[in-house]
Parts: sequence; C-alpha cells; structure tokens
Amino acid sequence: MVTLIHTLADHTNDVSCCAFSSSYLATCSLDKTIRLYSLKDFTELPYSPLKGHTYGVHCCCFSPSGHVLASCSTDGTTMVWDTRDGQRLAVLEQPSGSPVRVCRFSPESSYLVSGAADGSVVLWNAQSLKLYRSGNIKDGSLVACAFSPNGNFFVTGSSCGDLTVWDDKMRCLHNEKTHDLGVTCCDISSQPISDGEHGSRYFQMASCGQDNQIKLWLIWFADYLGVGLKYKCALSGHSAPVLACAFSYDGQMLVSGSVDKCVLIYETSTGNILHTLSQHTRYVTTCAFAPCILLLATGSMDKTVNIWQFDCKQPCSGNIIENESEMAVENWSEEDVSTWLHAQGLTDLVEIFQMNNIDGKELLDLTKESLMNELKIESLGLRSKVLRKIEELRMKMEKPVSVAIPDEFLCPITRELMKEPVIAADGYSYEKAAMENWLTTKRRSSPMTNLPLPSLLLTPNRTLKMAISRWLETQQK
Repeated sequence: MVTLIHTLADHTNDVSCCAFSSSYLATCSLDKTIRLYSLKDFTELPYSPLKGHTYGVHCCCFSPSGHVLASCSTDGTTMVWDTRDGQRLAVLEQPSGSPVRVCRFSPESSYLVSGAADGSVVLWNAQSLKLYRSGNIKDGSLVACAFSPNGNFFVTGSSCGDLTVWDDKMRCLHNEKTHDLGVTCCDISSQPISDGEHGSRYFQMASCGQDNQIKLWLIWFADYLGVGLKYKCALSGHSAPVLACAFSYDGQMLVSGSVDKCVLIYETSTGNILHTLSQHTRYVTTCAFAPCILLLATGSMDKTVNIWQFDCKQPCSGNIIENESEMAVENWSEEDVSTWLHAQGLTDLVEIFQMNNIDGKELLDLTKESLMNELKIESLGLRSKVLRKIEELRMKMEKPVSVAIPDEFLCPITRELMKEPVIAADGYSYEKAAMENWLTTKRRSSPMTNLPLPSLLLTPNRTLKMAISRWLETQQK
C-alpha cells in the first residue's frame, strides 16, 4: 500500500526535478529556484529557496554525503551549494554556454557530470570544482545521466535516443540506439544481480523515452572486461511519453512518471505493476526514492511535489537499520550483514563479505588488519569507513541513546558531537582538534574521500557551530 502523506506546493512554475539525501528533499523548478525540506516533518529549511540561476532549473542532485547540492539551468551553469547553510560554493559554466539539462555526482564523490543541450558533457572534479574532462555526443541534446555503483563509468541519454557509456577518462566505450523518439531519463540500480548465462555480476539499468516505453537492461562494468549492455525487457503501462524513472535503493522497485499524468511502481523482478498513482493533474516530470526509508517523491507540471509513504511490509534494504535495537548485531546472519552494507553505501563490499562468510559476530570482530590482509580491501578510505560504521554499531549496543544526534553535527573522524567545527579543503566539516591531529599523523589526504587535500587551511564553520548550540539548547528544555 502507498499513501500520500504530504504535498508541497511552494513552486510557482513546473517542477522539473526532485532528489533525496538521508536528511533532506530538494526540489527545483522552472521558477528559477531550488527548495530544500527536512525529511523529519517536510518543513522548508530557513535558507530555502536557493536563488542564483537566471533561467529555469532543470535538475538537482545531492553528493553522497548530502552536504553538497548541485543544480543546473538553462542559463548554462551548474551551481554547487552547501546544504548546511545554503551558501553557494561555486558556479560551473558549461564551456559552450549551452543550457545544462542534467547533473549527477558520482557515488564516491570524485566527480560531478553536467550535460547540455548541445550534446556537450563535462566531468568536473567534485573536490576542487574544476573542469577535469569534457566530450560530446554525436547528435542531439544530452538529457539523462546515471553513474555505475563504483563511480568509474557513467551512462548518458540523448534526445536522439542513444545511450552512451563513458569511463572516468571521458572515453566513449559503448553507444546504442534505444528509444526511437529520444531518451528522457535513465537510472542504474545500486544492487548487483547474477545472470546465469554469463555467470557474472550485473546491474540493472532502466531507460525511458518519448516512445511511451520503459526498457530494462543488464549492464556490467569491469576495467578488465570493458562494458556490456544487454536488453532485458520492456515494461508496459503508460499511454504517453515517459519522462522519469528511478530505482528504489534496494533495486526491488522501479518508479516512472509520464505525460499521461500517472506514476507507476513496478516490481523489477517480475515487471508487474504494484501501484498506480494518479493524483497529479499535469505531466509527471520527476520521481525519486529516498535512500533506505520508505518514501517516494513525485513532481509535476502542476507545480506540486507529492510525498508518498509505503506500507512497512514493503521490502526495503533499510529495514534492518530500524530493527537494530530489536536484534543484537552478533545474531545477524550473512544476509543481514549484506543488507547493512547496502544501507551504509558499501554495496561494492557485499560480494567480498559474502565470499568470506561474514555474519554479525564476524563483523564486530573485524579490524583494520583483517580488512586489509584477510578481506584484501586495498582502499584506505573504504577500510576507514567500514571501521567507523562498525564502531557506530558497537556504541549503539553499549549505550543506546534516546535522542539521535543529527549526523551533520558529528565529526566524520571521531563520530562525536563537534565543539569547534572547521571546514577543510575537501568541503567537509570536522572537529578542529581531530582534523589537526589527522594532518600531523596521517598522510595529507581527506578523511572522507582519501584524495589529496589541495590546501591544509582549516576555516571555522561558525554557521554549523551556531546550529549545534541551538540544537543543544533544545535538548536541555
């Protein structure tokens, strides 16, 4: 069952895109604004709406941390915003000056892609916010983009109907005509599936277009095997062009929005339609699932965004997070651990953990040595993230808290409430003492991305400090 729980009607023109982070919902519109809402009660944040674009905004997307938001517009720019205070961090101008139709962050925060109406596609360094590489599709406007789960490849869709696969060096690896009248959107599920014919790990990709169709594809990405794309099936149900599609976080559902004013929710394993939502009064232009919670947002030319909640019986990879207190971590099965990894954004490690039969007890016993030597996880950043997440589990077991501290108030290094937050050159905020210690005892790289820091300057984050102080005051009442 799906229930409409809230309708946002703040935009004064067509809603063009909506996107979730773990804490916020962002919406953008042809009214030139981007609006941010809290997921707790869907109230608009004090610094919203974000203004700066001189023409309509076509797309918006969060960085994986949720601390940064990108938006792109007919004005030929992609703007980057700090979601913690609404400040504009950068204005990235498309080299050609063409209207920018789509923007996407890579899953590991290395890149930001912007695609334009003249077919130009730019890969920006997400840390320095400088142009890294650029390219062009052969024909048409670039209107859709989706990254592979590992961030090393991405797919673009064009108004001429082509899907093109690129690597992170902007090399075109594959091009295929998929929708006769043009692609409108595409998405790649973060969850791998197994295909018996090839015996390999595949990911599902969905594309939709002006031909009224949604197509499902099997796609694989491997540095040593290259890229492959295999047509799987078409999903029926819409009677007009399909403008948007998106997978749920666990990959079990696919949502689509259409010119026929309907939103359809499919079960991806069978292609069956689970729900038909018909509350919008004009074209449905955008749809997005929230990460690990049972929420869906749909936006329309009727200037509204509808928020939908799923019945708790609906499968979702986030359920285990809600039930951590009910089931001791040491009693988790290997499947529970895999679900937990998905929910923490560690999908690439699922296969490694499964191969090593890591259950709840084994998970709690992992150390930096065992992650490196036994599980062969080479990335320092990944090892650090796993250990931080495991430490969070241990803390929950030892000391349950009645009021959760907002994640943005916790230092990424210590996972403790920050007293003197500072902003580092990677754009993230840290406790001053912890970051200074990191810089003196570790190699000079970002604790969050493991990339070299362009500068060692630490700037006091007074806005965040004031927000923490206000939050502490509310807890004392």
